[in-house]
Amino acid sequence: MNTCFLVLDYHVLNGRAEQTALIYDSPVTGKKKSYTYKQLTNEVARTAGMLAEMGVVKGDRVIIYMPMIPEAVMAMLACARLGAVHSVVFGGFAANELAIRIEDAEPKVIMAASCGIEVKKIIPYLPMVNKAIKDSRWKPEKVVVYQREECPAELNSNPGVDGRDVDWSQQLAKSNPHDCVPVDACDPLYVLYTSGTTGKPKGVVREHGGHAVAMKYSMSVIYNAKPGEVYWAASDVGWVVGHSYIVYAPLIHGCTTILYEGKPVRTPDPAAFWRVCQEHDVNILFSAPTAFRAIKKEDPEGELIKQYPMPALRTIFMAGERLDPPTLQWVEEKTKRPVVDHWWQTETGWAISGNPLGLEEFPLKPGSSTMPTPGFDVQVLDETGSPVAANEQGFIVIQLPLPPGCLATVWRNHDRFQSGYLTQFPGYYVSGDGGYIDEDGYLFVMGRIDDVINVAGHRLSTGEMEEILGGHNDVAECAVIGAHDALKGQIPYGFVVLKDGHYSVDGNIEKELLQKVREEIGAVASFRNVMIVNRLPKTRSGKVLRR
Repeated sequence: MNTCFLVLDYHVLNGRAEQTALIYDSPVTGKKKSYTYKQLTNEVARTAGMLAEMGVVKGDRVIIYMPMIPEAVMAMLACARLGAVHSVVFGGFAANELAIRIEDAEPKVIMAASCGIEVKKIIPYLPMVNKAIKDSRWKPEKVVVYQREECPAELNSNPGVDGRDVDWSQQLAKSNPHDCVPVDACDPLYVLYTSGTTGKPKGVVREHGGHAVAMKYSMSVIYNAKPGEVYWAASDVGWVVGHSYIVYAPLIHGCTTILYEGKPVRTPDPAAFWRVCQEHDVNILFSAPTAFRAIKKEDPEGELIKQYPMPALRTIFMAGERLDPPTLQWVEEKTKRPVVDHWWQTETGWAISGNPLGLEEFPLKPGSSTMPTPGFDVQVLDETGSPVAANEQGFIVIQLPLPPGCLATVWRNHDRFQSGYLTQFPGYYVSGDGGYIDEDGYLFVMGRIDDVINVAGHRLSTGEMEEILGGHNDVAECAVIGAHDALKGQIPYGFVVLKDGHYSVDGNIEKELLQKVREEIGAVASFRNVMIVNRLPKTRSGKVLRR
């Protein structure tokens, strides 16, 4: 099989050649562009040819470090076409985070853009790529740079990198299209890194076969989407939602997918989402609760929604973090559309629980992600591994075997896969979330059991932040906890005990610590609160009590 064939060539051969496959809408640059299935197939085939000419073959890794531009999707699909394993790193992640992923994935090539754009701020990417490669023991052979006119990069400008950097457009112009390379169903399609509780990110491995099955099935069962409809997941290709529901699932299903480069607010205003839905006849919208909280904050009465009737919009889906009932009610009331909460993880790649609209619609219960999806045997256990009674909280687990599409292993670290997910309760996959199942079988997910916090739908390790704070010369010990935040779900708070005789003058240490986290993890951490305290609460055995 070949996933790229299912995504593109299959539709061209079966009557969808002229249907729009991808709509690029970028309020930050003012650009819009559409690609039919035939046009996208041609672009991807040539991009695959470009990679093949650089020596990329089946099984090689390629890191993609790009913003939300069509070339990012083409890069992913070109890798799939060759049977190469892509690892997308969220564009703008700090050099330190990129370096860790380069070391672990050992890519032959990095595909990057010259810059990303955050609202009005331009973020050059090549300096971060250069620093990450410099800091990593693994050196990729080539860095292919897509030059954006907003901020072109100077290629091969660092000592010792002569000929390493390649101009994407120039190289593509000389490349020949490449056909799909057959792969086994169990060959890896991609590695996507997710925060681990120990700080070192885990490379979630997704295989071709089960993934394609799960993507196709979920489009019908969970989202009730029909081939030919317009499906918009307002996320980023750097996260699992972008992999599953911007790129793979909608295109395998024969839908039109939307690639949106912007925010729900300030690009230009809180009506951005509604404008996109109206303009592109979106049938299904999917985003994180954070996005809708941001819209609600700036347009509390929903006045701007009234300007866009959005006749095609049927359903709004939310996932990525807990959907609080006030946000659910506000969106339903203001948009007059049903809102469906569903719960899943980077590890599973698709919904563990949801309201299966394509099978049977269940009445909504605010705070619940409804029912386990067919294929997921979800149970709640106590600390001894015994099932708990209805409405009693415990560890949410999935009885093995996992359905198709879930992670097969952790990249080059199967022991970590076993110990992290399968050891605590033998025979079960441990989700790391806590919650309960009520007397009607509805699942309520209450939040993380471990120390990974969820900031605006992005899972971040507090352990990693503690490691950075603890590395400061003046810091004796520290703890980072996630505190509830009305907009982002959770935000990190740092508590720091200074070494004896060390003092912060005019908040200088606090400023240094904030800057240190920003440099090593990036702005995505939203780390803006650090307090110097005299001591931290401890258990009897001396462990810091984060609760």
